[in-house]
Amino acid sequence: MTGTLTPVATEALEIEGLAVEVDGTRILDGVDLRVPRGEVHALMGPNGSGKSTLAYTVLGHPKYRVVAGDCRWGGISLLAQTPDERARRGLFLSLQYPTAIPGVSVVNFLRAALKAHGRDLPARELLMTLRRELEALKMDSAFLSRYINDGFSGGEKKRMEIVQLAVLRPALAILDETDSGLDVDALRTVAEGVNRVRGADMGILIITHYQRILDYVTPDRVHVMAAGRVIASGGRELVDRIEREGYDRLLQAAGLEPSRLEGAGSAASA
Repeated sequence: MTGTLTPVATEALEIEGLAVEVDGTRILDGVDLRVPRGEVHALMGPNGSGKSTLAYTVLGHPKYRVVAGDCRWGGISLLAQTPDERARRGLFLSLQYPTAIPGVSVVNFLRAALKAHGRDLPARELLMTLRRELEALKMDSAFLSRYINDGFSGGEKKRMEIVQLAVLRPALAILDETDSGLDVDALRTVAEGVNRVRGADMGILIITHYQRILDYVTPDRVHVMAAGRVIASGGRELVDRIEREGYDRLLQAAGLEPSRLEGAGSAASA
């Protein structure tokens, strides 16, 4: 969930020296990253590199313990803020594995989310907005009365995340492997949804293993993460290099051994 804030030119997600442990195991080891509002950044890397851990840490998941560094939005540290406080400041996380909430309909879920951020839309306006966004994501309006993600296919869950993104209009959206499990047509539809909402009022961080979503959503900046830190940054050319060569050369240039990293890490550290 998220809120809508007045665009401020200096607003950015600023991560400096961030070190994070999960159950006593160090997952992030000095992450440095900056994502300004109004830009789309991609965060790539092999399994176990810490990408999802970074996303959950930014949104304040209690399982992830920050042991060093800082994470700021708009120059103010997020570390002492609860997840709902971070959401009210305009942060949004699209989950890799969206959770079903039986008993809570899509329309009621989004009405409550908007109201929590001071945007209590009239019922007619809300329904019109939701139907428009569902249509754009090629989803039937019958989804409005269904329980959120309950009985949805994998592709439907990912599209619903983008519906939420479009309706809530966050200041910063982190999309954690939104492309995983999608066929070509669903991927294109989701990417078109991201392109529809991108603009000067929203920063977007796309977390992905592969380049395929970046064939449709052109990032302003690309970062590569491995062994719990960012090891390379660049433009679109970095995506093309990874497509040609894989990650091995980047890992070697950072002093890492690809064979030792392959397959390392768990779902918590992806």
